[in-house]
Amino acid sequence: MYISYAQIYRYYIGLLFDVDSGLANFNKIVSGSGSVPGDSSTYDAITRTTAYNVIDSIEKKQANPFTASKGGKYAFCFVSAAEAGWPDVPFGKTIDEKLAPAWLNKYLVAKRAVESKLQTTKNIRSAIYRPSLIWDWTKLDVLPAIPIFNIASALGVPFVDKTVRIETLADAIVAGIENDDVEGVQRVGEMEKLTKRV
Repeated sequence: MYISYAQIYRYYIGLLFDVDSGLANFNKIVSGSGSVPGDSSTYDAITRTTAYNVIDSIEKKQANPFTASKGGKYAFCFVSAAEAGWPDVPFGKTIDEKLAPAWLNKYLVAKRAVESKLQTTKNIRSAIYRPSLIWDWTKLDVLPAIPIFNIASALGVPFVDKTVRIETLADAIVAGIENDDVEGVQRVGEMEKLTKRV
């Protein structure tokens, strides 16, 4: 089965800065689509509620071994964030609780809620992608930050992951949809391995 990048982008819903962050207008710069959140575009509404609605709809369907994968389960690929895993790495919990700005905490609460719900579903085989900074050569606004992330990651800073090119993430998602053995949290190393399977 062939899945194009356009098909992946078509089903992507999310935002970096919500309407309550005080930074919503920056989405014009950081968003690939240049979108600006509407009045009700909060992290909870856009990330958690939207994903929960999709998950609940899938859960209501009967598992069908002819249309679903891995023992009748439906594939669900969720793009979370590397920072959602901070509580699991050295010093990450301190960064998360004491140093992260309020908008980032709300962003991560929504991402973690979806991750948690996916891990308790019956009819879904979920692949949870945790990229850090996602980029391509057209995103001039993030290019200066790439070496900082990559050097910190190379030096072994436990709460900083290497940056991820959008093509790598998209290929990893395609592999997650097409391959029944792709399940659970996928960090940058796993994403890079998955690209070789597309």
